[in-house]
Amino acid sequence: MAEVTLQHHHIAQGDVTLHCVSAGAGPLVLLAHGFPGLWYSWRHQLPALAAAGYRAVALDMRGYGESSRPLHSEAYHFDHLAADLFAVQSYFGERSAVLVGHDFGANLAWHMGLHHADRIRAVAVLASPRGMPLAGGGDVCPSELFAQVAAQHFFHMHYFQQAGVAEADLAGREETFLRRLFWALGAEGNLLDWTRYPSGGTTYLDVLEEPPRALPWGWMSEEDFATYLAAYLAQPGPAVFAGGLNAYRAMDVNWHTFRKQLFDPLPCPALFVAGEADPVIKLCPADVFERQRALVPDLRGDIRIAGAGHFVQQEQPAATNRALLDFLHTL
Repeated sequence: MAEVTLQHHHIAQGDVTLHCVSAGAGPLVLLAHGFPGLWYSWRHQLPALAAAGYRAVALDMRGYGESSRPLHSEAYHFDHLAADLFAVQSYFGERSAVLVGHDFGANLAWHMGLHHADRIRAVAVLASPRGMPLAGGGDVCPSELFAQVAAQHFFHMHYFQQAGVAEADLAGREETFLRRLFWALGAEGNLLDWTRYPSGGTTYLDVLEEPPRALPWGWMSEEDFATYLAAYLAQPGPAVFAGGLNAYRAMDVNWHTFRKQLFDPLPCPALFVAGEADPVIKLCPADVFERQRALVPDLRGDIRIAGAGHFVQQEQPAATNRALLDFLHTL
């Protein structure tokens, strides 16, 4: 594949500034990451999409990297995230785009495809299926579900709900947290070992094992990890993990605001991709993919990729790129 030039952009959007990285020319494809993520999470997709004739744009979502990092959860409601995407579309002179989302970006993709089909013509969703209750896709308020799980054992989504707690626990230990979290969520990790720990008196760092192998790993080099760490630490204190922690805290408001349309059929074409070893998939109820098929009438692919955990686009980039390009070619 020929070398592709990456261009960095900073876009004013209301009271925030958004950083994004673009490659290529053609129909617009937006790439939205989750936690822990950055625009860099799409480093393998940008050149592949550009080479295939698309303008690929990977965002540092608000709260991450070089984008502004509001410290309050109200700034992470879906309406604000939608306005961010619209600002990026306008910057590139496009009314419509395909949205590819991973993790929290996946939840946003489902939302945008449902509520803004005039601006989002298709969605490709990684790692979080539509209708997953713990991702806000069920008929119970998310924090109530988190508390039910936390009554049995430690659960990070419950732990993150109280502002300031995780920020204090992680202060000064950011490198350890990111390194352990990346390992735990990958195909070889053991994230769900948290069932051995009670909620009371337990922090997320307590349940995340030290990786049995030092970097580099098969899918992440020492340079990759250094890029992540430097980007997170570029804005200090409570801003370090502001995007991720506040995304968890905004889930209830998003659920209440849009619950009347929660089970409406998705009006646009969609693709779903996940790693076979993704622990998030293991947290889904057994019927979630049957539910997804009912909620997504034009689901053009439902793909599991071997050898990948949660970071499917980074752990198995070639297979992920094939799935994305095959889907884009159907549009």
